[in-house]
Amino acid sequence: MEDLDTQVLRTAVAWQAQGLPAVLVTVARSWGSSPRPPGSLMTINERGETVGSVSGGCIEDDLIQRIREGGIAAACASAVPALQRYGISADEAHRFGLPCGGTIELVLEPLAAHSRLAELLQACQQRRSTERRLNLQTGAVKLLPSRGDLAPLLTDTELVTHLGPQARLIVIGAGDLSRFLCQIALGLGFEVLVCDPRPEQSASWSLDGVQLLREMPDDLIQRLQPDARTAVVALTHDPKLDDLALIDALQSPAFYVGAIGSRRNSESRRERLRTHFGLSDEALQALHGPAGLWIGSKTPAEIALSIMAEVVAAKNGCLKSRTPT
Repeated sequence: MEDLDTQVLRTAVAWQAQGLPAVLVTVARSWGSSPRPPGSLMTINERGETVGSVSGGCIEDDLIQRIREGGIAAACASAVPALQRYGISADEAHRFGLPCGGTIELVLEPLAAHSRLAELLQACQQRRSTERRLNLQTGAVKLLPSRGDLAPLLTDTELVTHLGPQARLIVIGAGDLSRFLCQIALGLGFEVLVCDPRPEQSASWSLDGVQLLREMPDDLIQRLQPDARTAVVALTHDPKLDDLALIDALQSPAFYVGAIGSRRNSESRRERLRTHFGLSDEALQALHGPAGLWIGSKTPAEIALSIMAEVVAAKNGCLKSRTPT
């Protein structure tokens, strides 16, 4: 399953290929409470069809009406972006369902060949973080390598946004827990890969939207080279499969590396990785074990929920680092 940004880009590119006039809407800035963060995308075509959202449904109807009344085809012919602000006054915030004091500023970009969305989509699919510079006076776009997830920057003449690859989850081990974990991750827009070389485990394991790989987990980690948009979770309880993969993952930019097991087993794993494989306390500090937030989970589904909650917290920068053991 694709994340929402990729769906928006792919749809907009398809509409362009069909010759269907369309507008790309970007949340450029927000003040106070806002249902969608800066950088959120939405695309609208001349038929009023949409993909994505900029407010969680609060202002979309009004926005679609404004764009259609202005004439999408005419806007695309001029190719000049426009700014639209919602929630300036308390009355307007109430009218559009925005939280008290919430204000969002949108950039409405008529799509044209110089929008370079096909190139941007390709970069995302190739897991390349990209900086997109939109000239607000001409609609021209520059694409540059990006350092990663950064907030949009809006000036009088330019909108700068950063789009990265889809968040990816690599799961070591095929089983009931991994199935629940993958289902949740797919719903959250992650690209999901499961790795298990054991024939008895992987022979009957399948899930739509998930790629199942049967190579050794450490070989997979070395081949894929996890980036800063990748999480790795080891679920086999087998040190021969988990440990080597964890060693490589902990030395990568992966934003989350975790492994299940009891607290005692987790301490034993840390000591094993420190003593026999020479991992530093700094590297081991990044290992989440037991993986997952404490929610009193008992069943595989609940454990999967706790793990994905911790993964998402790490992705969103809301997870405190663990102290070295």
